[in-house]
Amino acid sequence: MTMRSIAAATALSLCSCLYTASAGAETPAAEMPRAPGAQITTLTAPGYFSEPSVAVNPGNPQQVVVAYQVPTHIAYSTDAGATWLHAKNVAPADFKVNGDVSVTYDSKGHAFVCYIAFNKLGTFNYWGHATNKNGIYLRRSLDGGKTWEASPVTVSEQQQQPGVPMEDKPYVVADTSHGPYAGNLYIAWTRWGLKDSRMVFTRSTDDGKSWTTPVEIDQHPGLPRDDNGALEGFDGAVGADSTLYAVWSEGDDIQFTISRDGGKSFSRVRNILHTAPIMFAVQDFQRANGFPQIAVDPRSGDHKHAHLYVTWSDYRNGDIDVFCARSENGGRTWSEPVRVNDDPVHDGSDQFYQWLTVDPVNGAVSILFYDRRGDQENRKTFVTLARSVDGGKSFHNYAWSVKPFVANDQEFMGDYSGIASYNNRVYGAWTEDATPTGGRPAAKATAAKIAPDRGQDKAKERAPDQAKEQAQDKSGEKKKEEPTARNHTIIRVGVAEFPAGR
Repeated sequence: MTMRSIAAATALSLCSCLYTASAGAETPAAEMPRAPGAQITTLTAPGYFSEPSVAVNPGNPQQVVVAYQVPTHIAYSTDAGATWLHAKNVAPADFKVNGDVSVTYDSKGHAFVCYIAFNKLGTFNYWGHATNKNGIYLRRSLDGGKTWEASPVTVSEQQQQPGVPMEDKPYVVADTSHGPYAGNLYIAWTRWGLKDSRMVFTRSTDDGKSWTTPVEIDQHPGLPRDDNGALEGFDGAVGADSTLYAVWSEGDDIQFTISRDGGKSFSRVRNILHTAPIMFAVQDFQRANGFPQIAVDPRSGDHKHAHLYVTWSDYRNGDIDVFCARSENGGRTWSEPVRVNDDPVHDGSDQFYQWLTVDPVNGAVSILFYDRRGDQENRKTFVTLARSVDGGKSFHNYAWSVKPFVANDQEFMGDYSGIASYNNRVYGAWTEDATPTGGRPAAKATAAKIAPDRGQDKAKERAPDQAKEQAQDKSGEKKKEEPTARNHTIIRVGVAEFPAGR
């Protein structure tokens, strides 16, 4: 999935400061209402950044973490997203490349970031061919995201020898319920081999300190190429009784399975939703997909009554739309898909790269996605927040960003975004191209003031073009600074605050 993206970023410079983009007078796409209480913070200078993940601490919702690549970075907030700081020493030093990040909190308030790491890619898109040592690793933060343990935990590692598979796109899920397996952590991912792709899974029952031997949870392997027909895009959610619900894509179908014994065994995998092909082309993007996400309303009860939601995007209507289906009986039956974006059908505007969250306090369903409505050329991209307060039966669309970006197919935008919510406060994290025209450098940004971190030096306030830092390889030798980064992508985090019941 993101192998080629993170490999190309090994030597690019990194940024440790936060920036607020210069204000613009543009109107939200197609005159959509602005998301209530919207604020947006730019976390990076332009560079090779993508694929953010965000999580809120359910025990202390003032704590929020955002992870992104390349390499693995963590930004954290202790005031519900009003200010952000970067954690130090998160990326591993013993691999050339790392990324494909995901983050979560457990019921103790510990934060976890999961990532892949490798030294060499296999054959383009045929990742299981000619690869070498690689693996999946986890870092823990026992203070909610501020500091991270020095040594990562090995989740799964492939040694350097002929024919080893490639581990890709892991996603970490925590059981924060009051069920019998509360505290468990789960990770599943795609394992690329020479002959096929497999969905493999592991669990931890000791706060992420150790992990079980990975097991295959798919019904049958998928194709071995990173394209339609492979098994990709795992996501999971845990219900009130500790039931783990999981989805991923295979070809034109979304597959579903559950575990009711803390990840020891799984139900027979079945296709629950038929889609158009899950990998597709989007103008100005190197690649794009509609991989699914799943979320559960923890207030809805046990596995017999759990309200589940699955989102994805596809082009059944010609242009790409975002869809949501719901189940009110723990996944036994599913509704017809609801179109999440509310622009006219067949208007030629693409909506894609969605991510899903259900508020554990009130059950509101929120979905973030890229949105190109209002642009006849289908290139200018906004970020939209869709929200449902009627159990996913209908969605109201809100403009989260007010200034569009235009991507460049020579720059990697990642394979996914992130969203989380708690008690009507919603957090989104996404990638933008910092060159609004898709080719020319953007105007200088204005540096944002950052609250100083206790015990750490105050971050310098610099404009992005002044924030270049020389990267170091694992030997500590400085590499030559590139005059212009090959990528100009940035990570932004948005906050929205909804009134109760809206």
